[in-house]
Amino acid sequence: MNLAAQPLHLHPDRLLPAEASQRDIARRLYAQVAALPIISPHGHTDPSWFAGNAPFANATELLLVPDHYVFRMLYSQGVDLDRLGIPRADGSRAAVDPRSAWRVFAEHFHLFRGTPSSMWLNHVFHEVFGLRVRLDATTADYYYDRITAALETPAYRPRALFERFGIEVIATTESPLDPLEHHAAIRDSGWTGRVITAYRPDAVIDPEHEQFRDALHQFGELTGENVFGWEGYLRAHRQRRAFFASRGATSTDHGHPSAATANLSDDEARKLFSLVVAGRADAAQAELFRAQMLTEMAKMSLDDGLVMQLHPGCFRNHNQALFARYGRDKGADIPVRTEYVRALKPLLDRCGNDPRFQLILFTLDESNYARELAPLAGHYPSLLLGPAWWFHDAPEGMWRFREQTLSSGGFYNTVGFNDDTRAFLSIPARHDVARRVDCAFLAKLVAEHRMDEDEAMEVATDLAYRLPKQAYRL
Repeated sequence: MNLAAQPLHLHPDRLLPAEASQRDIARRLYAQVAALPIISPHGHTDPSWFAGNAPFANATELLLVPDHYVFRMLYSQGVDLDRLGIPRADGSRAAVDPRSAWRVFAEHFHLFRGTPSSMWLNHVFHEVFGLRVRLDATTADYYYDRITAALETPAYRPRALFERFGIEVIATTESPLDPLEHHAAIRDSGWTGRVITAYRPDAVIDPEHEQFRDALHQFGELTGENVFGWEGYLRAHRQRRAFFASRGATSTDHGHPSAATANLSDDEARKLFSLVVAGRADAAQAELFRAQMLTEMAKMSLDDGLVMQLHPGCFRNHNQALFARYGRDKGADIPVRTEYVRALKPLLDRCGNDPRFQLILFTLDESNYARELAPLAGHYPSLLLGPAWWFHDAPEGMWRFREQTLSSGGFYNTVGFNDDTRAFLSIPARHDVARRVDCAFLAKLVAEHRMDEDEAMEVATDLAYRLPKQAYRL
């Protein structure tokens, strides 16, 4: 290690207001919520970690390879993903020593200055691994050795970290084709950690998904239904949703290109489905089918009580060459403009006033926070707003979300925070950032005499803990 390396320090007032009187209020609010249990109702951690409880392999496999927030930045600066050991679409990898990949990461760590990734990673380095010097080229091996050695000890096994982080419940997200064997293993192991699943049917709903044809065949084999007929296809969904619920699921999740919904007659839906399964649906018909399926999922939620989540507005796999070589979720997903008011009306006409229905809306298009999303959630009892998501999961994005949704939606038509991550060790850091930003925002309202401090205390606790439990029926 370079003994002259710069110290790594986490300031206790980070993200709290610079103005002294507001900072004092925020400190008091934060002190109340800092140690609350973590509710993680939507994310993408791997359930096999908690089922097998095997040690994580090394620093690279844990902190670099699964985190597209990290390697997309490196790629943007010309770092080939093969140098980082990122798996390719066919499952192969370049022959890269994980220590060498970590060195590449360390040499480029300055690229993350001021970004959310820097905050999350430095929190992990400082709080989880006890590191007290900054990561750079001169400390790369020191970091790699310290982290990898720690991962070999019982205290850094997945279940031990889950308990250390104060996680009360965490939801993973699986395809309808997943046997959920890891969730069964967790349940049968006697471990008390609560790891549940969520139903993500995109691969068997989106005709333009590259796996759609194969996935549909597997869907039929798994359920024993004729999924090439409309009624059998819907029965297959109901069957798998029930199975997911038996493994703890309280929600579904839908990652559609748009928020479009439809409310076709049975005959219209059946004819459209025939075009889809025959491979003859054009782009407009594919969009209409996705739209109809959101309404079908909503109708099923009336019966089984699963909360719907909609994550629209992303141009997936924008870099075609990267997608061909490495597959999905490699950092090339780009936000696009998204409309909600007209798009959601067919679904809301059908289900929006039913007390059994709940839909959590997310957006990558911040322009519609105040114009569309907050007014919708501030009216329909079935609608709630998910937190600032993905590209906006940052202090500035969280602040803009609160500013632009408060007047029409209030705090109680939102669901608090969820971390939506594959990067397991960053979960406490992400929740800590959200709690600090919310306390800073509330402190401003108190300082402006728009809210009393005792009310802000209650709201801070609700945002950090009560609202996500309530919204996701946990």
